[in-house]
Amino acid sequence: MAKKEFKAESKRLLEMMINSIYTQREIFLRELISNASDAIDKIYYKALADDNLVFNKEDYYIKVTADKESRTLTIADTGIGMTQEELENNLGIIANSGSFAFKKDNEAKDGHNIIGQFGVGFYSAFMVADDVTVISKALGSEQAFKWESQGADGYTIEPCEKDTVGTEITLKIKENTEDDNYDEFLEEFRLKSVIKKYSDFIRFPIKMDITGRQPKEGAENEFIDVTEEQTVNSIVPIWRKNKKELTDEDYNNFYAEKRYGFDKPLKHIHISADGAVVYNAILFIPENTPFDYYTKEYEKGLELYSNGVLIMNKCADLLPDYFSFVKGMVDSEDLSLNISREMLQHDRQLTMIAKNIKSKIKSQLLSLLKDEREQYETFYKSFGRQLKFGVYNDYGMEKETLQDLLMFHSSKEKKLVTLAEYVERMPEDQKYIYYASGESVERIEKLPQTEMVLDKGYEILYFTDDIDEFAIKMIMAYKEKEFRNVSSGDLGIEESAEDKPSEEEENENKGLFEAMQGILSGKVKAVKASKRLKSHPVCLSTEGELTIEMEKILKAMPNGGQDVQADKVLEINIHHDVFKSLKAAAEGDKEKLGLYTNLLYNQALLIEGLQVNDPVQFTNDICKIMV
Repeated sequence: MAKKEFKAESKRLLEMMINSIYTQREIFLRELISNASDAIDKIYYKALADDNLVFNKEDYYIKVTADKESRTLTIADTGIGMTQEELENNLGIIANSGSFAFKKDNEAKDGHNIIGQFGVGFYSAFMVADDVTVISKALGSEQAFKWESQGADGYTIEPCEKDTVGTEITLKIKENTEDDNYDEFLEEFRLKSVIKKYSDFIRFPIKMDITGRQPKEGAENEFIDVTEEQTVNSIVPIWRKNKKELTDEDYNNFYAEKRYGFDKPLKHIHISADGAVVYNAILFIPENTPFDYYTKEYEKGLELYSNGVLIMNKCADLLPDYFSFVKGMVDSEDLSLNISREMLQHDRQLTMIAKNIKSKIKSQLLSLLKDEREQYETFYKSFGRQLKFGVYNDYGMEKETLQDLLMFHSSKEKKLVTLAEYVERMPEDQKYIYYASGESVERIEKLPQTEMVLDKGYEILYFTDDIDEFAIKMIMAYKEKEFRNVSSGDLGIEESAEDKPSEEEENENKGLFEAMQGILSGKVKAVKASKRLKSHPVCLSTEGELTIEMEKILKAMPNGGQDVQADKVLEINIHHDVFKSLKAAAEGDKEKLGLYTNLLYNQALLIEGLQVNDPVQFTNDICKIMV
């Protein structure tokens, strides 16, 4: 019997395909089971068109059998089988797809679809086998044929005996090496786990002979091993079931079975899209933050299936970064089993699915915010920071998508509020959305800069996350209301006659403030009378886009520029008793003016949570005023 050469490709192509397309050897079993499922589907399609052909689903299954002694693994199906010509065409030409051609000629009519490509996927068997034998008997044929190959050198085809219609693929598993353990693909537990991982939702039974222990009859405390045939796959995936038949417990069990998290999900989203894009998906919004979520090690993505067969464990392209906390899966009939990550990035179908998923997640979160506020706040405490990063990234491109999902602590409500809720409560005379930044709500509440805004009856949003102010800078305005830091040089609040310094006062204090600015040369941009302080003697405000809180955050970064500097202004409360001491010192004691100026400046730094430049000098200055 003469060996035939592969018609289309060389040994090099086969080696490249095996070593590069698949990064995990266990994929071979997924591929062969998918092909077996296709073979059964083909009979189903034939039955749709041929009244004489009865499709009795109980007669169709896939059987996986391992024989450790002979080192063989067999995947058998009761599908349509292949003729000699089909073996030649489908297996003799690398990357030729019999299933693909069949699919084009027999379009699915009731939701069934052919999932495999009998070609590239079939040859993944050579990752674990030295020899592959295919024995097949086609539907309607009296003669069976055997196809056999040891790799890229070629193959043989010859007649053989087979009683039933279908295909048996037998792999002669490779011997172990120092680096590779091939024995695992002969182990019952390992094979079962691979089937559950990749092929759990194949719609035909995948059977194995499973060994278990049971008590020995007539003997106490003695057990015997018993082998029985079992179906190891779930067959009908939850995402293809009617939503009305499923309970929260069903979804929670699926979440646990898939090991999406150790918590219970807050919400699930079950999508059955049937329009321009056809797919099923089940998505989960977790309750708790994974331990590695805000680290570089965290890997986002949804499980991606092609017609019930897992083709990618984490498809990152299905989720934007700001929704990377979402867990779940997507199943589409229009994706190839052999599609690569690079191809997925340019796949139109996948792009449409990702866009739709993004919209569904946002709708679910808005619904949670509106109808189950407590649940949403639980979610927000875990993942709100990620939403803010989403606003900040890409120069605010996604701010319209995310701004309605943001929440901040309110000075008035003493709880988390949305931007929409804040704006709805704004008095008619309020021009801006006011916010204050700090390490905690308690610290912010003590800031002198909040006095004037609060006295006007205006609400302040408290920013306690280091990302908050950066995100808000990207949003710039919400419902035509600009954001304004309470430390901003211009609060946009009209001063009352009694608070506004007279022209005479301004001229009178001009020399004093210039002298103080000289003392603080390089530390502040200006010293001026404050329009915002009521009870406190001093505070710092800023001019320009960079605020004091932003300066602190940037300097704290690993490679943060230590030269980053906000344009600070030292504001003095001219109605405070401390100001009288300043004026007195300015008139007759320049040394004391320098002492007071430095003390007030350092006091303002400490209020802001900034470091005093010279702690020793600061403590000495305090001692001087006590003597």
